[in-house]
Amino acid sequence: MSPNLFRAVLMGAPGSGKGTVSSRIVKTFSMKYISSGDLLRSNIEQKTDLGNIADQYIRDGKLVPDIYITKCILSELEKLKSKSWLLDGFPRTLDQADELLHTEPINTVINLDVPFDVIIDRLKSRWVHLPSGRVYNIGFNDPAVPGKDDVTGEPLIQRPDDNPVAVRKRLEVYEACTKPLSTYFKQRGLLVTFSGKTTDEIWPNVKKYLEEKIK
Repeated sequence: MSPNLFRAVLMGAPGSGKGTVSSRIVKTFSMKYISSGDLLRSNIEQKTDLGNIADQYIRDGKLVPDIYITKCILSELEKLKSKSWLLDGFPRTLDQADELLHTEPINTVINLDVPFDVIIDRLKSRWVHLPSGRVYNIGFNDPAVPGKDDVTGEPLIQRPDDNPVAVRKRLEVYEACTKPLSTYFKQRGLLVTFSGKTTDEIWPNVKKYLEEKIK
C-alpha cells in the first residue's frame, strides 16, 4: 500500500453516532466512505445478481450470508485501490475480518464506545428516512425541516424497534457479536477505542488521533 493511502474500519453500536463521526472523518481527511448497508441497498435497487440474492434473503427475514456480503465489499474495495477509505458496517464476523485483512491492508479500527443508557435515551428521539437509511436525532442531529429528509424532503418515520426494550436487546446482541471482533483487532494492534456520551465529546479525540496517524 502506498504510504499516502490510509484505510480505516469504523465500529460502534446502533445509535453511537457512527453516521456523524464517519461523515466528519470523510470530509476532514478526504476519504471515500463505504457502508455495507448502502452497498446492499444500491445493489438491490439496481437489481444486480448480488442485489437479487440479497433481496430474497431479506424478504424471507433472513440474514444475507457472509459469502455475499464479503464479495460485495471486497469487489467495491478493489475499485478503490488508489484511494484512502473508511469502511462502516463490515466486518461483522471473524470470517469477514479474516477475508478483509487477507485482501486489504488496514491501518486502524476505530471503535466508538457510548454507554447503553445514553444510546437508549438518544434513540427514543430518532427519526429515519427509510429509502436512504439517513438518520436524524431530535435535539442532536435535527433535520432542517422537522419531519422531513434533508435531501429528498420525504417524510421521516420512527422505527417500532427504537423503543427502549427493543433497543437494549439490540445493543446486547451487538455487544455479544462484536466482542470477538474487538479482541481480534486488538490482538493485531489495530483497535483504538474512543469513549464518551456525545459525538462532540468523542470527535475531537478521533480527529487528533487520525491527524497523527495520517501525517
